[in-house]
Amino acid sequence: MLPAGAPLSVWLTWLETLSPTEINLGIARVRLLLDRLQLPLPVKILLIAGTNGKGSCVAMTDALLRAAGLSVGAYTSPHISRYNERIVVNGEAVDDCVIINAFEVVEAVRGSTELTYFEYGTLAALIVFTEAELDVWVLEVGLGGRLDATNAIDPTAVLITNISLDHCAWLGNDVETIALEKAGIIRAGIPVTYGGNNVPEAIQRHSSELGADLSVAGRDFRVDIGTDGIWSWHGPSGDLESLKEPGLLGEFQIHNAAAVLAMLDTASLLDGIDADLVNRVLPSLSLAGRSQRLTVDGVEWFFDVAHNPAAASALATTLASCEARNTTFAIVGLRDDKDVDGVIAPLADSVDHWIAVLPNSERAMSSGELARQISNLTARACLVADSVADAVKFARHEALESDRILVTGSFFTVGPILDQLATESRPEI
Repeated sequence: MLPAGAPLSVWLTWLETLSPTEINLGIARVRLLLDRLQLPLPVKILLIAGTNGKGSCVAMTDALLRAAGLSVGAYTSPHISRYNERIVVNGEAVDDCVIINAFEVVEAVRGSTELTYFEYGTLAALIVFTEAELDVWVLEVGLGGRLDATNAIDPTAVLITNISLDHCAWLGNDVETIALEKAGIIRAGIPVTYGGNNVPEAIQRHSSELGADLSVAGRDFRVDIGTDGIWSWHGPSGDLESLKEPGLLGEFQIHNAAAVLAMLDTASLLDGIDADLVNRVLPSLSLAGRSQRLTVDGVEWFFDVAHNPAAASALATTLASCEARNTTFAIVGLRDDKDVDGVIAPLADSVDHWIAVLPNSERAMSSGELARQISNLTARACLVADSVADAVKFARHEALESDRILVTGSFFTVGPILDQLATESRPEI
């Protein structure tokens, strides 16, 4: 164990040394330590998986339940700026000391068990939630589902947002194989909601074999969207009419919201959530790095962590629906396991000038290689930035007030640039 008084930053650096690999899928280690911890569980545990939209769905679920009067813990990953963002209690990221105390509890029972950074953090989050005596835990699956650390606890209800190609090196090279991995969070007799348009056969088969009640978008619940963006939700427990668009940009966020309402319905948590409450909560909701717009020195910055083809396509649709800008500069950084063509191609028509950067990740794709692939794909020049700071400096020097600067490709690209802009805007003390 680290010496008493070690700050959170030292703990986080040390956690990275505990496992020889960043990703070591399997839930046996976490279950072993949960047996040792014997944590009392809340009445409701909601588990949210999927390729895209998990963070948005967690945020919506958390906000709606808190507005309905429940105490809620929300666990997500990765973070944008601070590790504390991963562990939220009643809408507030917990303090360093709370996380350190939970780490110390994990370490006291860990013994010789080898844990990854994510597994250690997941156990710490559950300890924090237990000590807060919450009504509901909302847990975001980190990678896949079947072997993810969050799957070590049996949920009350499950939401699978959608399934598309991502993390293929770990999950498989086709949608059905990936779907089978994500279906591993389904339990016998536990309701599962699928929020995408086309439910994979693996999800249907696994639910049927286990006797899990599968609720599917378009069949068991549906959404009607008007030309003015006003929408309605129709589910087993009734209808919610005249709903305003979520504050999170993109029509797909309406479908995310509909899936969240369906999951809450299956978990018997929809009582007290009416159209008025939805309209008080969702239109004001924001989430860093998800279709986030900022104006800095008169120039629009647009941040989105899209890092797979489906997310990039959704981002392109959202950009097309926004006010047109004269010129769009894109700062892009990707990890080395990502589908460059699949991410860049949907955005090609929306971007005039490309800037490749090296994300702040051990698995980052070099900016030179990324630039080469972007140039080959788009037939446009792509600047190779030596650092995030250089990329920001170039974009700011070139962009006019009528232009847009898009930052995308990874949490590890979006986060540092958001941090840099925030630091620059803080008044000196």
